[in-house]
Amino acid sequence: MNPYHEKLAKVLVNYSADVQPGMSVGIMGITECEPVMIEVYKEVLRVGAHPMMMPTYAHENEIFYTLAKDEQIEEPLFIYKALASSIDRMINIWADVNTKALSNIPPEKLAKRQLAHKELSDLLLDREARGEYKWSLTGFPTDARAQDAGMSLYEYENFVYKAALLDKKDPLAEWKRISAEQDKICQWLNNKNEIRYVGMDTDITFSVKGRDYVNCDGKRNFPDGEVYTCPVEDSAEGKIRFTYPLIYMGNEIEDVTLEFKEGVVTNFSANKGENLLREILKIDEGSNKVGELAIGTNYGIDRFTKNMLYDEKIGGTVHLALGLSPEPTVGKNRSSIHLDILKDMRDGGRIFADDELFYENGKFTMEF
Repeated sequence: MNPYHEKLAKVLVNYSADVQPGMSVGIMGITECEPVMIEVYKEVLRVGAHPMMMPTYAHENEIFYTLAKDEQIEEPLFIYKALASSIDRMINIWADVNTKALSNIPPEKLAKRQLAHKELSDLLLDREARGEYKWSLTGFPTDARAQDAGMSLYEYENFVYKAALLDKKDPLAEWKRISAEQDKICQWLNNKNEIRYVGMDTDITFSVKGRDYVNCDGKRNFPDGEVYTCPVEDSAEGKIRFTYPLIYMGNEIEDVTLEFKEGVVTNFSANKGENLLREILKIDEGSNKVGELAIGTNYGIDRFTKNMLYDEKIGGTVHLALGLSPEPTVGKNRSSIHLDILKDMRDGGRIFADDELFYENGKFTMEF
């Protein structure tokens, strides 16, 4: 038995998802995640809530996309329709046994499936904004993810659980401390009107007037470590070249450059996967706009592992997300996708807020 699993379950249930007695709680993950799912199940029962195990199978998606006809791809699963309108909490344990399983699926099929779930994602966003629903997401280490990260499974497990501070005596206290520190950054940024990123092949500005920053302190993604906002939807102006690939359903789109005018992507390029990028940008009305603008703050995550749950938190990086505004009370962009793309700022990158330099070479330059 892994000693971290029980600690992880306690943090997910009592802190991240904030499960309360009487709530309905879905616990989702592929069957390989059973060790953590069982611990979460136990902890939900201890709280006095009503858990429902929702196991899926590692090769389910590749079979679906290979055999499903258009009418099947365009119809969401009936159980998700039922749950979207009623479930109180969803705890998702994310894992892969083959991160390249969907690499040869035609891009238009993947795009159609994303669009098919937009109505449900909109419903969940509305319920979340009203305080009726919460979700949390964590990762489960597998050989496939370890291979992508260039590590053994043992090394990768240690990397993942230490990034989550599960090696600490009281992880919950540590995350509360981080929450307080990041809150100071958010409060300072909340008073700013414009953000500008400057770096290699990059000079881009966003209006954040009236848009609060969100403190990512383990309440949704776990582990966590970022501060973000949802920029004014028609405000992005300029160009940004990303350091790391955009990863979409196991497909890597490398060396992405995006140019924006009045908030919309007007020009784009990629050295690999440009056709898939083109399909992504036209999935729906919101997929070619920025839904999120973020700064990674978890310096315990010090390398790119091709798993965005961890990579978007890398201390010293920034990222944009195409598509959905993840905080419905802050941003207004609706889309069936939410795709993060990272830029390393440790090589001379700078961030300005209302023309004031506050971040350089991957570090904040002032005390908050």
